[in-house]
Amino acid sequence: MLARDKNKPLLDETATVDEAITSRRSVRAFLPDAVPESMIREILDVSSWAPSGTNMQPWRVYVTSGETRERVSRAILDSGLRAEHARGEYKYYPDKFFEPYYARRRAVGYALYGHLGIGKRDVDQMRAQHDRNFVFFDAPVGMIFTIDRRLNQGSWVDYGMFLQNIMIAARARGLHTCPQAAFAPYHQQIRPVLGITDDEIVVCGMALGYEDASKPENRLRTERAPVDDWAVFSR
Repeated sequence: MLARDKNKPLLDETATVDEAITSRRSVRAFLPDAVPESMIREILDVSSWAPSGTNMQPWRVYVTSGETRERVSRAILDSGLRAEHARGEYKYYPDKFFEPYYARRRAVGYALYGHLGIGKRDVDQMRAQHDRNFVFFDAPVGMIFTIDRRLNQGSWVDYGMFLQNIMIAARARGLHTCPQAAFAPYHQQIRPVLGITDDEIVVCGMALGYEDASKPENRLRTERAPVDDWAVFSR
């Protein structure tokens, strides 16, 4: 009997990894079911194996639930500061969108609001849906991620790989997530609640929990451009 090539993954291993990646999506409605702290710690421990330049591991995570999660939400929602006037410490989006990014952004926005029955001119309903970010879409666990402001762009690249690891590790355990850049502009409201120092930049938040499959917003499925649209193969 021939020995298996250890460098060639088994088909079921490939399928498991691929399923965890492709089933990851931004869930915007969660069940109230608690996630055990031991599982959260396990997810973070596994995710910390993300690569980083010279193994700097530039991430810091504030994991909130219960009363603390509620305090984060209230600090933002009670501030009266609308998203269009809030200012983060870094720019996530360009000042003006251009193609193909504008069309992709608009498509996902229309699709989400379509599932929720929100029309193009229903500004108040759009704002209410956006504010759902700040209750972590009712997820039992809300995480806030920060990075030392003295670090440079390379560490932000590393951070993205760490965040992706969390989302994939969560899927492997039957959980869903929603990464949320919406929290970054509200760093001044979040800092005193969580004791975040001035040396840290709030990168984003993330909701973690079990999907509420009965909610219409969770029927949203986004598309991906085919490989040949963005990959160049040279031989």
